[in-house]
Amino acid sequence: IPLLHRVSAMSRRPLSLYASPWTSPAWMKSNGDVRGKGTLKGQAGDKYHKTWANYFIRFLDEYAKHNVTFWAVTAQNEPLAALLTPPPFPTIVFTAAQQRDFIAGDLGPALARSPHPTRLIVMDDQRIHLPHWARVVLGNSSAARFVAGVGVHWYLDGAIPAGCSLGATHRLFPDRFLLYTEACSGFFGS
Repeated sequence: IPLLHRVSAMSRRPLSLYASPWTSPAWMKSNGDVRGKGTLKGQAGDKYHKTWANYFIRFLDEYAKHNVTFWAVTAQNEPLAALLTPPPFPTIVFTAAQQRDFIAGDLGPALARSPHPTRLIVMDDQRIHLPHWARVVLGNSSAARFVAGVGVHWYLDGAIPAGCSLGATHRLFPDRFLLYTEACSGFFGS
């Protein structure tokens, strides 16, 4: 928080911060561990999903107490990564349909009721999941009304042409932004 305040004071314009969760507490996950291939217990609309949505609001509330606001949150960082990564990877597995239902029934309404003008970003994973992920989530009017855009990671960009993923998604949903939310140098040992 002090670092964010220092950066904000040095910036000529307001910062546009976004946050992305790695995992829920272990007691909320089907595998009972913050690591690994666990999903949220139960299904959208239940106590686990509502509690997880309220964690987002509490996070925003606590930062707001320190005059730090977030432009956006993602529904989950790399929701399919646990299926491809080593067991210690901390995540919650969501399919596009599970994320859609969580957004429509829990996270979207919780954000809308909150005092925070924070936007919601979906997917936040590799672009190989596009346009399928966008069709499932943004193609559902109950979920789409809460979603501002789609977060994309760049690690597997060589696996699918941009026109087939980003271009196709933009053509389907031109009113939603596509934002690269994660990248790093040297991912493949280069």
